[in-house]
Amino acid sequence: MQLQKFRNKGLTFNEMVNLESLKNRDPQIRTISPIQVFGTAEIDSKKVTFHLHIKGELVLPSTRTLEDVQFPIDIQSTEIFMYETAEYNEDSELNLHIIHGEMIDLTPVIEELILVEIPMQVYNEEEDVSSLFSSGRDWEFIQEADQEKQEKIDPRFAELAKLFNQKNSNK
Repeated sequence: MQLQKFRNKGLTFNEMVNLESLKNRDPQIRTISPIQVFGTAEIDSKKVTFHLHIKGELVLPSTRTLEDVQFPIDIQSTEIFMYETAEYNEDSELNLHIIHGEMIDLTPVIEELILVEIPMQVYNEEEDVSSLFSSGRDWEFIQEADQEKQEKIDPRFAELAKLFNQKNSNK
């Protein structure tokens, strides 16, 4: 598309994008829905500014059980593409890109925004942690609230506590 036709007018877009290739870049992505990309572009003589809104859904493995977890994607970002490198300052904008050639391809930018959005740990809200891991050899799972309720007795004084209980019961 000739972007110069839209100079000083702006451009609105609403597209569905298939990004199945993301599964090759991040093996924890099990499935990815078609991604909706919509927003506006402001075009002037030195740069093109895209205001992107990206929506979709990923299926990722639960960190606890490895079962599928639906993870919604809803990202808003402003990306600036510069025509000339003379005004490019690496410290000025994190979302600044240089236009190479005659075309702007938003696919790598959208892919990167989605990959950065994926959390390190994913949990299914329906998972009941206490039933999944209740105990094992030499360990048991207890809720923090339950642990606070338990009386904390130093094992060195356990026998001494029994003596005090016996004396109190004899009175």
